[in-house]
Amino acid sequence: MGRAFEYRKASKMKRWGHMARTFTKIGKQIAIAVKAGGPEPENNPTLRAIIANAKRENMPKDNIERAIKNAMGKDQSDYKTMTYEGYGPHGVAIFVDTLTDNTTRTVGDVRSVFNKFNGNLGTMGSLAFLFDHKAVFTIKRKEGLDMDELILDLIDYGVEDEFDEDPEEDSITIYGDPKSFGEIQKHLEEAGFEVIGAEFTYIPNDLKDVSPEERETIDKMVEKLEDFDDVQTVYTNMKPAEEAAE
Repeated sequence: MGRAFEYRKASKMKRWGHMARTFTKIGKQIAIAVKAGGPEPENNPTLRAIIANAKRENMPKDNIERAIKNAMGKDQSDYKTMTYEGYGPHGVAIFVDTLTDNTTRTVGDVRSVFNKFNGNLGTMGSLAFLFDHKAVFTIKRKEGLDMDELILDLIDYGVEDEFDEDPEEDSITIYGDPKSFGEIQKHLEEAGFEVIGAEFTYIPNDLKDVSPEERETIDKMVEKLEDFDDVQTVYTNMKPAEEAAE
């Protein structure tokens, strides 16, 4: 499997470590999707994608329906997507994706962790050159699927010709241009594919090797950041432990 798959797998295992926290984060994503496109999944492709992710993370149906209902309430907060980036200890680049209704609180929380670990919080976009922003779709494999044909159909939407297969889930993951997220999703659904995961992600293009002791420090920093409810995902350009051990 490709490097992108291994990096995303390692990142996901860390970020979805606690179920309650995961459901809270997904609930915020649902709130934004409902406010932007309405509560009906069949008419809201973004909401459909988030629900697919929620099911994949074993979020109960009742929780999903409650999150949609709550998002329609008059008193619900308006969340904004904010990304903070900088260098952590040992020169490791760190991206922090957040959904927040109070940017002052969130940037203060993120900065406090960077300061605690002697990191340096930079300006937005300052580390963009170290990460590739991707739209990621995971689909169930169809019998007789010709991947070359599928990629050819999607190439106009910025889908890459490299893909990852997961035999355990009998699934295929493809990567494309984030700006074409909706078009890629629509094409896959119209072609009869079951989309079991759809998200945006940052994949490092220059992985940094670190020692076990340095990894431990960086892992602690990531855990501190993920403790905040506003933080959705933390990305680093640290080489996955499995790859570093090779």
